[in-house]
Parts: sequence; C-alpha cells; structure tokens
Amino acid sequence: MTAVIKQVEVFNVNMPLVGTFTSGGKSYDHTKCVVVRVTDADGATGISSIDPSNKSVSPNTAADLAVAIRDVLGPALIGENPDRINRIVEGATKLTPDQPGAVAGVELACVELACRRRGIALHDYVGGAVHDRVRFNGWIGELPPDEAAAEAKRWQGDGFKSVKIKVGSGVSADSDRVAAVRDAVGSDMQLRMDANMQCDMKHALELCSAVKNCDMQLFEQPVQKDDLEGLAQIRRKGGLPIMADESISDHASLIRVIQADCADYVKFGIKQAGGLLTASRMLATAEAAGLPVVLGHGFGLDLSTMAEIMLGATSHNVVPGLECVGPLKVVDTVATTRLDIGAGSLDVPAGPGLGITLDEAKLAQYGAAAA
Repeated sequence: MTAVIKQVEVFNVNMPLVGTFTSGGKSYDHTKCVVVRVTDADGATGISSIDPSNKSVSPNTAADLAVAIRDVLGPALIGENPDRINRIVEGATKLTPDQPGAVAGVELACVELACRRRGIALHDYVGGAVHDRVRFNGWIGELPPDEAAAEAKRWQGDGFKSVKIKVGSGVSADSDRVAAVRDAVGSDMQLRMDANMQCDMKHALELCSAVKNCDMQLFEQPVQKDDLEGLAQIRRKGGLPIMADESISDHASLIRVIQADCADYVKFGIKQAGGLLTASRMLATAEAAGLPVVLGHGFGLDLSTMAEIMLGATSHNVVPGLECVGPLKVVDTVATTRLDIGAGSLDVPAGPGLGITLDEAKLAQYGAAAA
C-alpha cells in the first residue's frame, strides 16, 4: 500500500557538551540541534537530526530551522508519499531556498521512514556499504603543547588512528602544538591540521614551512571560504595537501572548488550538502574529479552521526577517519541506546533505517533546556 505522511514533529534539543570546546576562535559548552520525526498513516516513523554549526547565523540557526520545518515544510508534507524523495526535496527547496538544513532534515526523515518500511539500512538505500567497519578521527583544540601532546596520547590509546589539530593561534604556537603532538604519537598516527579560516596567506605559508617535518596528512581550510585563489596558492607553494571545508556549502560550490584546482581533499557532511541524496551525488562528483572526501561534522547527535557513518561506508573514496564524532562531545543522547564510537571505530550497523529509537523522556528533558 502507498504510504502517506500524516504527521511531522519537530523537537528542539539543547545538548550540553562534555567540556568547553574552542573552534575558529569561539568557545561552546552546548550544541543546539533539531530532531525531526515523520509518521505515515500506518504509524510507521522516520527520524533525523540537524546539527547546525554553533557559528551559524539566521536563517540557519537551530531555532530558525525548527520553525521552518514546523511551520512551512511540515504542513506541506502532509498527504505526500514519503517514497517520492526527489519530489519532496524539490518542493522543500522551493519553500525554504535559503535553509538547506531544513530540507536535509525532512529529506533524511522521509528516507529513514522508507528504509524502515522496507526493512533495510540507510546505506542500502544509497547503494549499499562497501566497508563493514569505519574509523573515526579525534581532535585536539588550540591547547598548549604539553596538553595537546597528552590529549593526542589519549586518542591514540583509545584506538584512534588519526587526529585533527586546531590551529590559528599564531605560527609559533601552532607549530609548537603540532610538533608536540607528532613527538608524542610517533609515526603511527595521521595528523590533520585545521585553521577554520583563521589564517592569512603569510601565516598559512609560514605554518606550512614550520611543520614540514611533521608528516601532515592535510591542512584544512587555512583561509576564508571564498578565497579559492588563496587556497590554490597555498596548495602550490606550501608543500602540504590542502582540504577545502567551509568553501563547500552545496554541490555547486564543490564544482567551483574542483574548477579552481585549489584542494587535494574536500570535506562536507549531509546537512552541509543539503541532504543524503545530494551528499551521495557529491561523493560521486568528488571521486570522478580525483578528490578524496573527509566526511562528517563535528557537533551532532546520534541520528545525524549514524547517517554519516552509513553514507561513509558506501564509498571507497571516503577517507578513513570520519569526522562525525558528535557523540563523543555531548553528555547524553536522545536515543534509547547511546552510540559508542569511543574506541575509534565501529562495525557498520544493519538498520533498519538508522537503527536508532528515540527516547521520549530525553527529548523532553533536553527540549526543555532549549526552550
């Protein structure tokens, strides 16, 4: 029987973090997210979560996206067939053209519903997994060298094979931090360096030179997102592989990065891409262009994390060391069972859908905190 959407629910979530995190010069102790649940006429449900960056501004904050889904997209979905994902995405994009996160939230919930009705995992919906197990990437903030080294040893001891080091504190502080981490972990761990657009050209090139003996896997987004020529120059002159992250906000921007020949890697997540199916297409585009993909976003709930785990498992072009590590940064979950990625790797679940059940009490608890 054809499915028909009967109800669209939206839950604001304000989840405390396990500590204070500093990224891009800003510090955070909570992450604000949106959970979406779509129910069909037979009572079957599909769920998703959206986790905007803490640096997001209106109309793309969590509160803005929740309102857009509740007041605009939700009513438009009533009576629609959740299997008609292309139609749903097209309609949602027309209604909220400046809020791709809202489109991604309803799209993923409808896909999850379709998967549950069929008894398949989310990764099977987009072609099936090519990996049975995925690895995750750790992170180190803009810490003093001794603290950064100790943090790196902890990640390594937990089983992580790669780690990202935040930079942007100045060439001397940044290079001392990176060198301390390399000395602490030896040659067995891959190191990524992420500036979150905090460098100018001079700083970026000096930093490349200062860490040239540290065997860096990549240098992520040293300059502003629109400065593709700057990225290209750093790539040509700096001697380190460059990754574009903030420069990529959708499929069209990925094409621009490819045309500018300014990156050796690209990074995006499902919300950043504007949905699961678009993200899957972007994976194919990047692979065709010869650009490996680092997949994931840093602050997220179990739902969005699992979606990126399952998507990441579908492509050999996704770099080992997924950056969807939000569950390690938050104090709790809104699911009945907490996702455990603390050992640095995870067997890819078999679903159905995301294989996750919402906990109504936790939704109420952290929803109250978001009010």
